[in-house]
Amino acid sequence: MGNKTRIGVVGGTGAVGTVTLGLLRERGFENVRVFASARSAGKQVAGWTVEEATPEALELGDIDVFLFSVGTSASRELVPHAVAGGAIAIDKSSAYRLEPGIPLVVPEVNGARALEHDGIIANPNCCTIPLTCVLKPLHDEAGLVRVRVATYQSVSGAGAQSMERLRNETSDEHDLRMDWDFDGEEFDEESKLRAETRKIMELPELPIQATCVRVPVMVGHAEAVWIETENELTPQRARELLADAPSVRIEEFPSPGKAAGIDDVLVGRIRRDPTVDQGLALFIASDNLRKGAALNAIQIAELLLDPARAAAA
Repeated sequence: MGNKTRIGVVGGTGAVGTVTLGLLRERGFENVRVFASARSAGKQVAGWTVEEATPEALELGDIDVFLFSVGTSASRELVPHAVAGGAIAIDKSSAYRLEPGIPLVVPEVNGARALEHDGIIANPNCCTIPLTCVLKPLHDEAGLVRVRVATYQSVSGAGAQSMERLRNETSDEHDLRMDWDFDGEEFDEESKLRAETRKIMELPELPIQATCVRVPVMVGHAEAVWIETENELTPQRARELLADAPSVRIEEFPSPGKAAGIDDVLVGRIRRDPTVDQGLALFIASDNLRKGAALNAIQIAELLLDPARAAAA
């Protein structure tokens, strides 16, 4: 496979799908087809004509890699048909992330896992991706003992309709929201963040506590993170490690506005947490539509095009 690889983007008219198409063009992919629901079929998106995403269309065998940016139920219905047609499916929904045997991949953290697929590779949650990019070098240096995280997630993470609602709100109407499924104790977004981080980092017993909220910001997720480590890790050493980490950029005061439109994960406010032994506090911001979703999936596809690089990851 190469840049002539036949790429199919399913959900190409949504918030993540449109970013995916722009990134594919930026990164030199030429043979791209766009799929979406019947109501979008025939429309033009970024110069491509939208096709209806039917099981029959995805099973034809004329696509090498599908990038899915649709909901969980749609992924469960359509992904098996794409794989049956001989394609590799990289899925952004939560449908397959925690399924045994299906790799959950952040290329900078566990890229070699991409080669272990049986047709399906899962793309993690939009907060899990930047979090693990930051945690990986710190764990490799000092060993993680515990992680606590509070997320401040933009409305684009809830889709185009939520973005439109924010555009139409007055400032007096702005408020925090918690718009995920609730089991009486925690939101499924919080349990996903814990379970996915454990799987990606291969730390199945790592204590992780998360609190997630939706904030009136259009694009860009932020995360306040507190870690405890097994061995001494000074703030200065943490900065050095993160400055050298792939896809991570040191920014003294990270914010969603600074992260929007860029590919790197911003990390700053790196300081001691004096409430625990061997504790650090830090702050992360990233573009949830780019590295938190579309870009990560494309980077997985690029690993598949270069197995030697993936194996070394």
